[in-house]
Amino acid sequence: MSHTVHPFSHRLGIIRDWKSRWFGTKGKYQELLRSDVLIREFLEKKFRNMFVGSLEIERTQKATRIIVETARPGLIIGRNGENMDKLKKELDTLIRKKKLHIGEELKIDVKEVKAAETNASIVADMVVDQLEKRMPFRRVLKGTVEKVMANREVQGVKITLSGIMGGSAMARTETKKAGRIPLQTFRADVDFAKKTAILQLGTIGVKVWIYKGDIFKDGKKN
Repeated sequence: MSHTVHPFSHRLGIIRDWKSRWFGTKGKYQELLRSDVLIREFLEKKFRNMFVGSLEIERTQKATRIIVETARPGLIIGRNGENMDKLKKELDTLIRKKKLHIGEELKIDVKEVKAAETNASIVADMVVDQLEKRMPFRRVLKGTVEKVMANREVQGVKITLSGIMGGSAMARTETKKAGRIPLQTFRADVDFAKKTAILQLGTIGVKVWIYKGDIFKDGKKN
């Protein structure tokens, strides 16, 4: 029997690196894991519908660095850095309330994702945003797949919606695919994301796979 494996974890240590990286923090695994999980949960709720591509956490003995990759950095930074100041205050409150392990200093870096259509998380946010605006799901699927495939880097895309759609009383699954998605190939650069759209009739699960070619030992793509 085969098992369903997350496309990111399936390639860890081969073409993917960990999203939480700790240096010089031996003997504090439980504290640091709990801190990372709570910080991630808080930031995912905070950045909902802000087109965030990834959240990475780097730790040293003295400092913790959070790296946010987004297609809209202006939304997160705000005018003259107002939103960043609020975010740091809210994180400080969370750290004190939950007694999280951070170190002496907390840094937040915001990076811009230039090719948003090649990032599965951002594409999933786009689909969720359109569904929550009550756009027809088939038009959303078709339009998004065409938009993603228009990018030169992308060789394949698959989007799956699951839930009550089109006003029907029964939940179902709709899938739109273009190109190819080699899920079993370790060197295949497959980006994956899973999001939830909240509608009046219930929630719709959104899954996105984007294939951007194969990565070889010399770092070149084919």
